[in-house]
Amino acid sequence: MSGAVPTPGTAADRPLRVLGIESSCDETGVAVVELPQGARGPAGPRLLGHALHSQIEMHQAYGGVVPELASRDHIRRVVPLTREALRQAGLTLPEVDLVAFTRGPGLAGALLVGAGMGCALGMALQRPVLGVHHLEGHLLSPFLSADAPSFPFIALLVSGGHTQLMRVERVGHYQLLGETIDDAAGEAFDKTAKMLGLGYPGGPALARLAEQGRADAFALPRPLLRAGNLDFSFAGLKTAVRTQLLRLEAAQAPIESARADLAASTQAAIVEVLVSKSLAALKDSGLDRLVVAGGVGANRSLREQLDAACRRRRIRVHYPELHLCTDNGAMIALAAAMRLQAGLATPSEAGHFDVRPRWDLSTL
Repeated sequence: MSGAVPTPGTAADRPLRVLGIESSCDETGVAVVELPQGARGPAGPRLLGHALHSQIEMHQAYGGVVPELASRDHIRRVVPLTREALRQAGLTLPEVDLVAFTRGPGLAGALLVGAGMGCALGMALQRPVLGVHHLEGHLLSPFLSADAPSFPFIALLVSGGHTQLMRVERVGHYQLLGETIDDAAGEAFDKTAKMLGLGYPGGPALARLAEQGRADAFALPRPLLRAGNLDFSFAGLKTAVRTQLLRLEAAQAPIESARADLAASTQAAIVEVLVSKSLAALKDSGLDRLVVAGGVGANRSLREQLDAACRRRRIRVHYPELHLCTDNGAMIALAAAMRLQAGLATPSEAGHFDVRPRWDLSTL
């Protein structure tokens, strides 16, 4: 597919403008990112337009994401959101150089909506199209923040069903150091919240309830904390919470008064494991820079404890802006632009209409 994609060293040497589409699960996101090329332009990437719709309200009645409903809602939202993102950016569609979409991992039907929209735009505009790995988008999203990182760094990815530690040398060069062997941190938050009757989405609700409780009220396990590796396991924590609830019910204890304490104790256990493993990865690697990305990265307790621990060790910590912690089109546009600039993707590779619901980041 042909297209006027500026590349480093061209006479114009103008910024690369990328339209990114995210539709992997229960958020529809479209954004326009501008990335400077060569010596000209701003120091880093700029977010020109950002439009997002969350399906939380629609899925709340079911206690979780219903894939078919998610796909249908993406279809309804993606065109209006594209128009809004372009309006914010002050651009028209022909002024876009590259169209990017989330290729995977995620819900197959939801991914196909973004892929269909992206490839259709690419064909209509005669612009290249790139499919992006969802987790690579999260991983690189801090480069859109005011305090952007530099390579190399250790990355803690805590997004939905993923909890991973990676060594990142540069764009496209990711070494997996440890990952969850069962439930991820986000799943532990959500499943505990469901047991406590907090509804969907559970993670933010549990964090809010935890602010009213005592973190040391219940002696909950910290799985694999002393295992000597960088892997994670949160299924046992979930079981321990359930056991505590059953004990309270059997003793006819006032469960309502204990819910906040149990929420606080659960959050404390998850945060301690995430912080401890991240520090261990930094020590083993000899690096002094940590990037935290993904939805759980917005958790206030996690940020506070990581900041304090890293400050004592003179380690820099970088996060995405709070509004870019959840799934969004900006991270997809950015990842596509950075891969193109790094020489890891070219227009001749673009335009394939396919999705990968299961896709290991370390295979990139």
